[in-house]
Amino acid sequence: MKYLITIIGPTAIGKTALSIQLANHYNCEIVSCDSRQFFKEMAIGTAVPNEKELAAAPHHFIQNKSIFENYTVGDFEKEAIKTIDELFKTNNYVVLVGGSGLYVNAILQGFDDFPEIDSAVRQQVNSNYEKLGIAYLQEELKKRDPYYFEKITTENPQTLLNPQRMMRFVEVCIGTGKAYSSYLNQKKNERNFTPILIGLEAERNVMYNRINQRVDIMLSEGLLQEAKNLYPNKELNALQTVGYRELFSYFDKEFSLEFAIEEIKKNTRRFAKRQLTWFKRDENTKWFHFETPTQKIIDYINSKQKS
Repeated sequence: MKYLITIIGPTAIGKTALSIQLANHYNCEIVSCDSRQFFKEMAIGTAVPNEKELAAAPHHFIQNKSIFENYTVGDFEKEAIKTIDELFKTNNYVVLVGGSGLYVNAILQGFDDFPEIDSAVRQQVNSNYEKLGIAYLQEELKKRDPYYFEKITTENPQTLLNPQRMMRFVEVCIGTGKAYSSYLNQKKNERNFTPILIGLEAERNVMYNRINQRVDIMLSEGLLQEAKNLYPNKELNALQTVGYRELFSYFDKEFSLEFAIEEIKKNTRRFAKRQLTWFKRDENTKWFHFETPTQKIIDYINSKQKS
């Protein structure tokens, strides 16, 4: 039996440290599914594992892409599954770690199979968005897939403000002539592993303090300069990310530096709340306090193998 030990939870909770301890215990490798740690230009603001952590256990999908590449969750699923299958040839364990719920789901459950969309459709949707803004995408989705529009509005309204996601929904509707939602919840690909889900959590005030401290550490490590280097490319999708967006507003003279830093902390706290809401939906996850001794988590993993 092959086991994918999957560590999830909000940002700054200690997932990286636990993943390394478990990888060392089971003598296996780590696959990251943090959707922003893929990008080599974004080291500080995405809290990628440091050199010592990377040396402590083999990692995959850390800073392996460029912000200039168009890299989708579907691309990640194909590449990551191929890597995981390869790792399972020599080991019964792989550790999967990350806070990007959509990317975790793509690995555990498979991603819905969408048809290829003509590049001309994609360019037209993008061009209309640039001229008319996010309202164009919202109106198109509402008209072409009212069910899915209503579902997003009710369950995850922030998605309505995400141009990359919204353009994808609309281009599928236009390119196929069918509702985007008609391609969802198809029969997923079979997986040749058994996932064991471990969630890390903390009291809300502790979680928020850890986030605030992490932002301060990032700034001391040079986040401001990193953001300044990326500023000329601020429109790229990869850079629509907490920690960079706020500093871009500072460079645009919309925010003071002090206000930008407070916004980073506030928006990161909100992001952590959304992460928890997403991950708590899966009843198969065993939640542990972030200070739980690693041996207790190992005992749980071992017990799941016997059950």
